[in-house]
Amino acid sequence: QTALQEVLLAVSLWPILFTISNPINCGDEQSSLSNCLSISQEKLLDRVIQHTELIFRVSEESCTLFEEMFIPLPLQLQTNQAGNACMTKALHIPSSKSEIQQITDKWLLHSVLMLVQSWIKPLVYLQTTMTQYDFASETLLNKTKWMLEKLISLEQGVVVLIKKMLNEGAMATTVTEQDLFPTDLQPDILASIMNDYNLLSCFKKDTHKMEILLKLLKCRQNEIYNCA
Repeated sequence: QTALQEVLLAVSLWPILFTISNPINCGDEQSSLSNCLSISQEKLLDRVIQHTELIFRVSEESCTLFEEMFIPLPLQLQTNQAGNACMTKALHIPSSKSEIQQITDKWLLHSVLMLVQSWIKPLVYLQTTMTQYDFASETLLNKTKWMLEKLISLEQGVVVLIKKMLNEGAMATTVTEQDLFPTDLQPDILASIMNDYNLLSCFKKDTHKMEILLKLLKCRQNEIYNCA
């Protein structure tokens, strides 16, 4: 398929994706907590995992679309070889397999919550900057908006899951918003594009990390031996 055909296909499928991909579904703002609490712990964890999987999938699609539109192949290769300095590195969340397996269920959940909350403002920023590009497609803008909406919904689900599983509220993080995300805008268009590309790439990595942590938690809850 050509890039144009892929874009047209994505546009045609977008309403369907948007309709089926709200697995947490805790109700309206006023009654959301009580509705979420009425869902069984096992079912809520499944919905949170499904939500994370969907966000990760759309983040992959968004990265690919962004690359096709803005990043020439040599620059893609150069960026991949250099690696991304992701802002959430300041959270010091375990990343290796051995480290992840050693942390408690409590820290698994709070690590996911910290990652979710740390990405809300950057995705708002990403929406703002991409609307300034005359050549940004409506599909990419819609995906960015969708990810932000679903991330906020995911935050709600994880907070309730913490309350159900740990019988406590969310722990406060000592990392400030300024530590995680600079508020100064990129004046140069190329610098802005590369900054947005880095944000999308890091978001994709972190949503995958959320998925891994939540699936490990589910494995532990099912008392499966040697969860990996």
